[in-house]
Amino acid sequence: MSSTPATVDSRARLLDLLVEGGAHYRLLSHPPQGRTDLASTLRGHRLEQAAKSLVMRVALSRKRRRYVIAVVPGDRRVDRAALSALYAGEEASFAVREVAEQLTGCVSGSIMPLSFDPELEVVADPALFEHEEIFFNTGRLDESVALRTACYRELVAPRIAPIALPAGRP
Repeated sequence: MSSTPATVDSRARLLDLLVEGGAHYRLLSHPPQGRTDLASTLRGHRLEQAAKSLVMRVALSRKRRRYVIAVVPGDRRVDRAALSALYAGEEASFAVREVAEQLTGCVSGSIMPLSFDPELEVVADPALFEHEEIFFNTGRLDESVALRTACYRELVAPRIAPIALPAGRP
């Protein structure tokens, strides 16, 4: 798979973070896949161990908005009302693809559960930390990382808040 320069940079920054932080991780190569459920099957882990990462737009007022990376287990969906309430916003919606890719430097479908932009906060649902290891793309559709959850929490230091709908809820 060809990578854009921004994707290559995001991947390199991720690997630097993991190495410099002494993280326990494994890189996994697989056929290109941007859907969490299918990527989980390719990587060989349970869906709830996937760190599904979505760039969300929170409307704070008519003229002000904030973008965040919402991270939920792969078997859950983002609770947009909870995310909006967390920021005292009027509503939360998915960021348009171009904005999400620009803010993260990742191809859509491979957004990482971390941010290298100080203005782009990462919010993770507490259910993500119920597993010893989490899995996510490296900013590319054909490569993922298996990372010890404790290392993720220490290196990324996400804001932790209940932002996921319960598993199985439509």
